[in-house]
Amino acid sequence: MCQVYKIERNASATLSLVSLGPKRKVKCYNKYFVNGYVFYTEEYGQAWKTYNSRVCVKGSTFSEFEVDYYEKLEEVIELQYHSEYNRVFLFKSYWYDTTNRGIRVDPHHGLVKINSKARLCNINNVFVFVKQCQQVYYTYTHSFKKDRSEVNWLSILKTKLRGRVEFV
Repeated sequence: MCQVYKIERNASATLSLVSLGPKRKVKCYNKYFVNGYVFYTEEYGQAWKTYNSRVCVKGSTFSEFEVDYYEKLEEVIELQYHSEYNRVFLFKSYWYDTTNRGIRVDPHHGLVKINSKARLCNINNVFVFVKQCQQVYYTYTHSFKKDRSEVNWLSILKTKLRGRVEFV
């Protein structure tokens, strides 16, 4: 049985508008600035020398271990909730598999590598809130020239925020 709840008069206007769900129209963008990073979609970023379409999302499992999730940014989407001020921005992404078959961590240097051919399968949600994202870069290491089994593995380099200067 489905129950319908009536919003009380004292409920905030924002809550009332959000409860109606997003508008049917969405806006898509090629780039987005958030958390001090500039992100480009994969398609838009191909014209640039640096790829700003690589994303890291901090996550955790139900155990004591934290898991970072890595992705390629496909789309930036804006959902609007019946008011100019009620907006949510999401990244739609291609997620890499971060299980044992898709990730390696160098025990000596702590360098994280992901298998570029291992996509995270059986996921229902390919979206993430933009506020959860950090920027990373993927690069091939010199070892793949010696060992062809390393050709699909990318090293992950975490970046610093733009506009910040650190003094030593």
